[in-house]
Amino acid sequence: MKLWRSPLAWTFVASLVLLLGVGGWLLTDPATSRSEALKTGGLAGGAIVALYALWLNDRRRRVEERRQDIERRRHELEAQRAEQDRERVADERFAKAVELLGHAADQVRVGALHALAGLARSRPEYTQTVLDVLCSYLRRPFQHPRYKNDSAEDSSKRNSNDEGSPEEERELTVRLTAQRLVVGLLPPASEASAESFDLDLTGATLEYFDLSKRRVGDLWLRYASLYSSTNLSGAVFTGKAYFTGAGTGSGRLVGMFRCKGARFESNAWFSGTGFAELADFTNTTFAGPTTFKDAKFARDADFQGVTVLDSLDLRRTCFSGQTDLRFASLPDAVSLYNTRVRVEKEIRLPSSWDTEELPDGEARIVAKAG
Repeated sequence: MKLWRSPLAWTFVASLVLLLGVGGWLLTDPATSRSEALKTGGLAGGAIVALYALWLNDRRRRVEERRQDIERRRHELEAQRAEQDRERVADERFAKAVELLGHAADQVRVGALHALAGLARSRPEYTQTVLDVLCSYLRRPFQHPRYKNDSAEDSSKRNSNDEGSPEEERELTVRLTAQRLVVGLLPPASEASAESFDLDLTGATLEYFDLSKRRVGDLWLRYASLYSSTNLSGAVFTGKAYFTGAGTGSGRLVGMFRCKGARFESNAWFSGTGFAELADFTNTTFAGPTTFKDAKFARDADFQGVTVLDSLDLRRTCFSGQTDLRFASLPDAVSLYNTRVRVEKEIRLPSSWDTEELPDGEARIVAKAG
């Protein structure tokens, strides 16, 4: 750069001109001494230097700001690139794990299930997708010898512990692992602010299914086969819950259905559900429309302390064991058409209900007149 183009040179020249000009002008005044003239001229020239210093400092500040902005953008691009790399790796892990679910070796399938669950834990945005895949695996048709003798009337076979073939036993182990991983990915019921995830287990074959104290969105268990014990106690269902046509089988142990202290915040549909053993709904809250239409309770049923806030449909419901229907709260809309109980069993009803004996040894529940 040529010297005459330098801002510093022009600043020096301007400062010198002011020094000489102001000093010379003041020296023409007899009342001003030489020292005062030089001092005032120096101050004028110094002001130019100070202005240059301020301009230079402002320029340096702007340059630094631009440098920091460029650095910030570079870091953002690097972070975006790293995130894209992580997403690509996660997608590859997901695709590989799904592919391995069809592997012939059970240990490979178990590893694939754990890989999917690990992916959901490290990448929460994958949780619903992973749950959908795990539920899809559980919806695959599956039979085991001990599921064949699950008739509620055949008590000698109900606790059958028949062993399956090695392949069936290995597949059962894989399925139980999938069930545990599904439950493990659901948030606790106590976390009211947690996201609720949906489970589609339509037609699934499940054993020891345990959603106790978990938070679930929509739950589809239509026509599902529920063997051994099913536990929903303390669970919160923020979406719709459908158990239409589901059946609790005896499986390895008695097929109890435990739903104590649960909360259904929307529709609870138990239409045509078959309960082979004890069905315990004590202290459960049904906040939305609830139906047990055409449901069959082969053993004891306990609804003591249950709160129903919307409608309740008990049309053609059959209670064959000891029955406790002492609800804590009932809505105005209750359907009791042909709701049946056994006369030889102990039946406990709300004060506004009564029984009407039928010729076949059964009785139907009716609302008291008035």
